[in-house]
Amino acid sequence: MINQIPAEKTIEPAQRLFFALWPDEGVRQRLAEIAAAVGASNSGRLIPADNLHITLVFLGTLDNMRRQCAEQVAASIRGERFTLVLDQIGYWSRPRILWAGASRIPDALLGLAGELQAGLTSCGITPEDRPYQAHVTLMRKVNKHPALLVAPDPIAWDVERFWLVESVSGNNGVLYRPLVSWPLA
Repeated sequence: MINQIPAEKTIEPAQRLFFALWPDEGVRQRLAEIAAAVGASNSGRLIPADNLHITLVFLGTLDNMRRQCAEQVAASIRGERFTLVLDQIGYWSRPRILWAGASRIPDALLGLAGELQAGLTSCGITPEDRPYQAHVTLMRKVNKHPALLVAPDPIAWDVERFWLVESVSGNNGVLYRPLVSWPLA
């Protein structure tokens, strides 16, 4: 006789999750074009256009109960809509990342990230120690500093919602899958 786990005791798989801003197709396409142009003269790995985003809070691997808690925190936030103008390209040598960012970060974005961080402590999720840096990773494992980082034509991104996103590893790399979103007022 085989012992079976009753349905109510079924173990939920853990998920690798984060909260993010998820660009619309137009913003994503422009970012992909910038990445391809800057990355053409550099060895490294371009981030697929479908994976481009700005992380608000990285949650790590969560079980179903902690995911539900994180979703409740997100649902309680009453952030404001804002426009983010991506007008910078940068390079961080230590993680070897080429990124796009904004020269001016809207207070509404900083408030949203801060509220999420603060609320998630009730779920047992420890906030990051380092200051929040809003950026879109365009390329990873860049072997050398790009010779010329020219500011792109500004990309105005109207942010109207934020997302819970799952990171799924597969044979073709990592896929980011938006799961649930919450509107900003």
